[in-house]
Amino acid sequence: MTVTNDEAQQPAGPGPEPTGRLDRFFRITERGSTVGREIRGGLVTFFTMGYIVVLNPLILGTVADDDGQFLGDLTEPGAAIPLVAAATAFVAGILTLVMGLFGRYPFAMAAGLGLNAVVAFTLASGMSWEDAMGIVVLEGIVITILVLTGFRVAVFRAIPAALKTAIAVGIGLLIALIGFVDAGFVRRIPGVIGESSVPLQLGSTGSLSGWPTLVFAVGLLLTVLLVARGVKGGILIGILSTTVLAIIVEAIVGAGPYNKGVGPDGKPQINPDGWQLNVPALPDRIVDKPNLSLLGDFSLFGSFERVGVTAALLFVFTILLADFFDTMGTVVGVGAEGKMLDEDGNLPGIRDVLLVDSVGAAAGGAGSVSSNTTYVESAAGVAEGARTGLASVVTGVLFLVAMFFAPLVTIVPFEAATPALVVVGFLMMTQIRNIDMDDFDVAIPAFLTIVLMPFAYSITAGIGAGFISFVAIKVARRRFSDIHPLMWLIAVLFVLYFTLQPVKEALGVG
Repeated sequence: MTVTNDEAQQPAGPGPEPTGRLDRFFRITERGSTVGREIRGGLVTFFTMGYIVVLNPLILGTVADDDGQFLGDLTEPGAAIPLVAAATAFVAGILTLVMGLFGRYPFAMAAGLGLNAVVAFTLASGMSWEDAMGIVVLEGIVITILVLTGFRVAVFRAIPAALKTAIAVGIGLLIALIGFVDAGFVRRIPGVIGESSVPLQLGSTGSLSGWPTLVFAVGLLLTVLLVARGVKGGILIGILSTTVLAIIVEAIVGAGPYNKGVGPDGKPQINPDGWQLNVPALPDRIVDKPNLSLLGDFSLFGSFERVGVTAALLFVFTILLADFFDTMGTVVGVGAEGKMLDEDGNLPGIRDVLLVDSVGAAAGGAGSVSSNTTYVESAAGVAEGARTGLASVVTGVLFLVAMFFAPLVTIVPFEAATPALVVVGFLMMTQIRNIDMDDFDVAIPAFLTIVLMPFAYSITAGIGAGFISFVAIKVARRRFSDIHPLMWLIAVLFVLYFTLQPVKEALGVG
């Protein structure tokens, strides 16, 4: 008998009766949630990932392609930023709504950080922006086919339970690190190569300084106390309260931005005690008409003529592999945090979630905002109590509203939003208790998965190291029956992924 995705999401036994059509559609009562929790969770998720509306334009909108053009065929640096901001919010809003209505889980989507940098600094530097976005669309089409054929779901189910738990723990550490770094509490050491063996340090000089850092510390302490006391909406209250504090502090002391632009000498002007991204202040205007002219501005096969078939296919493979496992890790991690996984560590109805995510990759390219993916910051909303797609509907609507109210989005600085990431990182890390550390066959791969995610600043790198070491250890111990056939394939693909640069050099594609 074939079990549909909808049937798979039904509870095993009788539960509370749903209270209305909305409840039945999203299975709110069934999953132990309430409408209030879903709304709060959707708000928290938006506030913890709304920065992408500001950050994505700073990455994609300020880089010229191989022809010297910026996105939208513009020639002036920075002119594309408002276009990218509007398109980023629009695509994220639509996809997150689809995830909520079709996938019915509290997973939000937006342009993937890391992947957007690859598109900007690797793809666009050797071709036009239209060609680069065409590669993203191709990658999305391929990964969608993998979902429709059942391959992506089969891979998800082939992963050992201990490695799924390790993925969740590693992501927890990664987003905690992201929170500390984005707030400036932990910073990269300038000129670290050849001068220090430590790539990160506390604050800008090895010690904490600056009003923004103090705001982050107060916000973190407040959020920790609220969560520890079990206050409903604690994470959201923490974000909003810290934002108010940030606005007041900036109005009094005028700390200004961290990056003050380019000086007369052509070098960046850095204010180490400034705000990392947004300078909190009440905006001069609230509503701004969005410009969506970037939608559909891509060339599907232009890259094949520009850089050659081999190089173009390698680019597609690189983005595909990162997209494939980043999302898988995020779904496992966030799903585990919300206790939404079954006894085998699988998410019921995972095919619908992965299908929306895969379509999102192609939609991001078609919208000229880079591949869109499921965001790990969704864990913040889940920690607030979100368990259904209603939370994603709330987040998606807020992204669409953000197109028109972009000035309001910039009110919340990193220093106010990132305490939530640190707290959620802790909550996700607690799952490490489910890994049997006495069984080295899984404990060592789990350890490598966990530590390499924050150390390499990459979900994919952590998953790859864990998978390869798992297969290698099982082979060394001659326990071949413990290796799922798909794990062999995945391990080989990750070996190729990690050696991709030497392969490119050997093929002369650079």
